[in-house]
Amino acid sequence: MRIRFKKWARPELEASPFYIDNPEDYKGKWNTAFKNRNNPIHMELGCGKGTFIAQLASRNLDINYIAIDMVDAMLGLAKRNIEAMYKERNIEVDNVRLVRHDIERILLFMDKEDKIDRIYINFCNPWPRPKHRKKRLTHTKQLLLYKEFLANGGEVFFKTDDDALFNDSLKYFEESGFIILNKTYDLHNEPIFENNIITEHEKMFSDEGINIKALIAKLQK
Repeated sequence: MRIRFKKWARPELEASPFYIDNPEDYKGKWNTAFKNRNNPIHMELGCGKGTFIAQLASRNLDINYIAIDMVDAMLGLAKRNIEAMYKERNIEVDNVRLVRHDIERILLFMDKEDKIDRIYINFCNPWPRPKHRKKRLTHTKQLLLYKEFLANGGEVFFKTDDDALFNDSLKYFEESGFIILNKTYDLHNEPIFENNIITEHEKMFSDEGINIKALIAKLQK
């Protein structure tokens, strides 16, 4: 998604206690970035405006969350959305950390010592042209990177509106050594996904009559 430059985003991020501008410093010790170091850590790749992570993290205070995006404007909006959600629920933002980084280079700031228990990938760029498919966040190339820091038994939750991306991703997960625990081509009519948080993109696509595809994959090393 393209978004206009927001001159306020960078200063607000730099002043935020839950934004991390130097993620490489936490490689192998991400638990130290949080007040409660003993909580499990989950991660959202491509957090966008942060509406998903704001809802998820504020409902699960016993889990720490890392939300990653590349664009300052997106992260600035995510910061504001997280703050608004936590203020509404009268709680402090202790269990979320926003990170600006290229996900294709994720091993620059994550490694096996971090033991991430779950990754969320919501409505990522489908990169439909064959020459660009290795850029997909669910491509085999990327999944092999995630395996480096996912805990044994760690999970990936993936949602998309794109049929081709979803079908290709099923192959990518199997090629990478993941087990598909659940999958659906119609998320909103699937009871096993009853706790689903509807994202901004998800509502837009669903309102257009597009079925949402989803899967849960598990890593066994």
